[in-house]
Amino acid sequence: MKRCAFALLLLAGAASAAPSYEQVRAAWRSSDAVLLDRHGEPLQTLRIGLQSRRQQWTMLTDISPALPLAVLEAEDQRFMQHSGVDLQAMGQAAWDNLFRKRPRGASTITMQLAAMLDPHLQPASAGGRTLSQKWDQMKEARELDAAWTKQQILEAYLNLANFRGELQGVGAAAHGLFGKEPSGLTMGESAILAALLRGPQAAQKMVARRACALAAELKSTTSCRDIEADAMLAFNRPPVMPALPPAAHAARLLLKSPGQQERSTLDANLQHYAQDVLRQQIMSLRERNVNDGAVLVLDNASGEILAYVGNAGGTEVDGVASLRQAGSTLKPFLYELALERKLITAASLMDDSPIDISTSSGLYIPQNYDREFKGYVSARTSLASSLNVPAVRTLVLVGLDRFNERLHALGFDSLTESPDYYGYSLALGSAEVTLLELANAYRTLANGGKHSPITLRLNVKPEAARAVLDPAATFVVGDVLSDRAARSLTFGLKNELAATYWAAVKTGTSKDMRDNWCIGYSTRYTVAVWVGNFVGQPMWDVSGVSGAAPVWRDVMDYLHRSAPAPAPVPPRGLVQREVRFQPAVEPARAEWFLNGTETPEVVLVAEHQRAPRILYPADASILALDPDIPQDRQRVVFEAQAAQGLQWQLNGQLLGPADRSYSWQPTPGEHELILTDGAKAIARATFHVRGEKLN
Repeated sequence: MKRCAFALLLLAGAASAAPSYEQVRAAWRSSDAVLLDRHGEPLQTLRIGLQSRRQQWTMLTDISPALPLAVLEAEDQRFMQHSGVDLQAMGQAAWDNLFRKRPRGASTITMQLAAMLDPHLQPASAGGRTLSQKWDQMKEARELDAAWTKQQILEAYLNLANFRGELQGVGAAAHGLFGKEPSGLTMGESAILAALLRGPQAAQKMVARRACALAAELKSTTSCRDIEADAMLAFNRPPVMPALPPAAHAARLLLKSPGQQERSTLDANLQHYAQDVLRQQIMSLRERNVNDGAVLVLDNASGEILAYVGNAGGTEVDGVASLRQAGSTLKPFLYELALERKLITAASLMDDSPIDISTSSGLYIPQNYDREFKGYVSARTSLASSLNVPAVRTLVLVGLDRFNERLHALGFDSLTESPDYYGYSLALGSAEVTLLELANAYRTLANGGKHSPITLRLNVKPEAARAVLDPAATFVVGDVLSDRAARSLTFGLKNELAATYWAAVKTGTSKDMRDNWCIGYSTRYTVAVWVGNFVGQPMWDVSGVSGAAPVWRDVMDYLHRSAPAPAPVPPRGLVQREVRFQPAVEPARAEWFLNGTETPEVVLVAEHQRAPRILYPADASILALDPDIPQDRQRVVFEAQAAQGLQWQLNGQLLGPADRSYSWQPTPGEHELILTDGAKAIARATFHVRGEKLN
């Protein structure tokens, strides 16, 4: 029986001791679990118990008076007079059964409730209860009547009774059959429910006929035609419970047991708003083959998730936790690392011109989004305008291994392959990451470089934040990402990224337009948005600004509707200076520098005037062989500046011209790399390769 586990929970095998009303009510569990927002407002129900469909316990005062009247008329007309057992009804039933082919029972509502509570009283076979069971049932019914009030008995009966199929209890029956609360049941609907108690699986016509007869006995004005219509609608209605405002993917993460009510960090109003905005944007982009999307909102200080929209496209896939290509969203962390190591400043001029890099699998030739090249631009403009070639050059400068380590420190656990697997396209987001990882990494930028876990559970003691990024370099990156003038080269001055308050933001689009991102932060919140297609189909002419950015802007505006976000306070280790460019590739401006890197003028030195130097590997670098990749497939790419006419020399052996990159198969041990003119060393770098040499 569906109620046996419930009864065992109450009685624990003790058939003689009747449980109290309080025990029965406390042991009741809805088949659904409920996710609550941070204020206690229900957000999402999730079916956990699969044996039966139950709702929360329904008080008798919350049930339409028509239902108890109909149930007492059908099941126990002397309920208010007897003491649990109706001897008069039993005698009448015994007399009637002498002349009936089908036996008539005389179990009172109290006796039926006793059988619901005690599994020992369940019939062992289709033949019914034994005489011993019947005696025990009567005994326990009298005990219940003595210990409980009549109202408590009737309330418990209506909550524990099976009405039809998997619907147990008046709450589930009212919603499942009639789509309403128990308080709204009409006399006709109440008669139908009362008729079902005697035959939960009876045919529609039989139930309607019994309900009509019952309504007539109650002298109801409800016509038999209306009851038949109600029965037809009820029996053809899918038994679906009313859906609360959805937060389905968050609910699956937190809800594990029937009847559970879990208070989350989500804000109901924000959750609704984010869902609506995302759904509207996806609908507006359907003609461009955009079908899915996800939104995540974080509180920067606490790490609490305020909105978790796994997908507004109607599928079960969780877009917050799914792996997708990162596009340009990893660039801020690359530039932060280069700034932190003082390899560049925000005013450094970077060469946005065609480049090809030798790798173990051939030449890697990055291009910009618009297939055009801008020439020499500052690092500020390169990052804000999301230029690809300068980002790849920056990764060559920083080193693949070091950047990969930094991404892992930021929580990108999805990067399970070696740096060589991703190659220099890692700067452009060839790796797959999750929206959850990206959002928390950007939150680290918002928190001055301090990283800590995020949470969906309310009142969880936060873990101590650890410093991952340099605060001064992090501030410069945020300043760049908030600079609408710096991003105007690619995006123009007027777009969804240009908020009326301080906000740092970055877009990204993966290869073939399969993923579209917009992630940004204010001093208080981080908002991350993804749109695309879970099936992997490309979108049609959708960029970060036209796809995800409108959702990001709407949600960010909603968060700051009461008060604008202030700009962050510059940390120690920074100095602001006026800087000029010679030639004037960019206008003079006030620029932020890390202490010791400031300069009043950035001069573009002609190629033939630059001092030759080794760009990669840097002096004292430590590289590592990947044991999961065949050694003959691994490469280290040597890069040099102003090396026309010079040669590469490694450990005393000439390798070839240094005016182009050289792809070298690494071997473990110490190495010395030299730029030589044939007579003397012009520049040198020593580095160490870790790993075991293969035989």
